[in-house]
Amino acid sequence: MKSWLIPIFLLTAILALSVLNCRAMERDVTRWQSQLEQTEEAISAENWQDAKKLLTQSYEDWSKRQTYLHITAQHSLVDSADAMYRRCAALITVQDPECMAELADLTHQLWLLAEIERFSIKNVL
Repeated sequence: MKSWLIPIFLLTAILALSVLNCRAMERDVTRWQSQLEQTEEAISAENWQDAKKLLTQSYEDWSKRQTYLHITAQHSLVDSADAMYRRCAALITVQDPECMAELADLTHQLWLLAEIERFSIKNVL
């Protein structure tokens, strides 16, 4: 009986950490998507200064989680989202309406980050 306790404990700990990681990623992605939604609203109102400020705040929030993201998520997804943040900022700076499409792509990229970390049969298998 004792020979099974350590492996069962380790598997339980791994499962618990996986669930916690999923919850943390979903919480972060939801927050970033909400920030991007506010940015889109500012752009729709042609309030470019607020849009730039909101995107900058979102990027700063995103940047604070880089170490965690590079440890837990696929580097290619994180790097792509980071590049999209930078393209959005450049487009907003020149007040290019194309930034709406880029923001939509960024929102989707963030959703992919959460989807990949989601604890599901599809991801386990």
